Amino acid sequence: MKYAIELWAAGVGDARTLAELAQLAEDSGWDGIFLEDYITHWYGKETYDPWVALAAMAMSTKYIRLGTAVTPLPRRRPWKLAREAVTLDHLSNGRLILGVGLGGTKDPLNFDRLGEATDMKQRAEMADEALDILIGLWSGEPFSYNGKHYQVNEVTFLPKPVQKPRIPIWVGGGWPGKPIQRAARFDGFIPYKNTDMPGQWKDIQPDEVRTIKAYIEKHRAASTPFDLSFGGRMRSADWEQDRAHIRAMAQAGTTWWMEFVEPPDVDLEVVRQCIRRGPLCVD
Repeated sequence: MKYAIELWAAGVGDARTLAELAQLAEDSGWDGIFLEDYITHWYGKETYDPWVALAAMAMSTKYIRLGTAVTPLPRRRPWKLAREAVTLDHLSNGRLILGVGLGGTKDPLNFDRLGEATDMKQRAEMADEALDILIGLWSGEPFSYNGKHYQVNEVTFLPKPVQKPRIPIWVGGGWPGKPIQRAARFDGFIPYKNTDMPGQWKDIQPDEVRTIKAYIEKHRAASTPFDLSFGGRMRSADWEQDRAHIRAMAQAGTTWWMEFVEPPDVDLEVVRQCIRRGPLCVD
């Protein structure tokens, strides 16, 4: 089991501050640090570009994995994202994990008001095409693509990623739901639990992890490792109860536990304390 800290690129500070926090996370025993990816955060906080911040974080660390949780593919040009990701993969010496998703179903600040696609079926089509293009461009071979939403006339992207066979792609989305089908094509799944109440958080349970793992094993053709990443919430006041849940999740097949640090009403020193205390490791 590996452990990651998840931060906003909003509310906790600029790229220099996020780089400092990444170094603190590495020194405190975390295996990864992930940033959310927003243009404008829905809490109205100062928002910084996560890709610029990740570059600063890569320069201030040596070992910790870096990534997004998640980048909404339908509002990114896939060739621009391909170039940014390869650049960061080289800058970090192969430590990038690219988390991707469709974007929130109700996210006017990042879609509606910016003229981006709001229809979820269209976003799903765009995401699938974008993923095909990312993989094609990262191959370092001449690549062409003719899709409904994107076209690429023959082009060769160099350099290739440091990581082999390519930069890992983790797919985020609701569970239960269709995102697991997309995730099975790639390298990891970072789901959240679908609930009847918007904004309500509910833990995915070990039995559900076993169901997810069985689906992935049945539908995935690749033989490369596949990560199941769960959590994505703040630590509760009862650390032993949390640790018991994490242990059960690990036994069910979870490979990463993500702990979220929510900063809207706390100062930066509280965020540092949350990182400095390290992960709730289990045997």
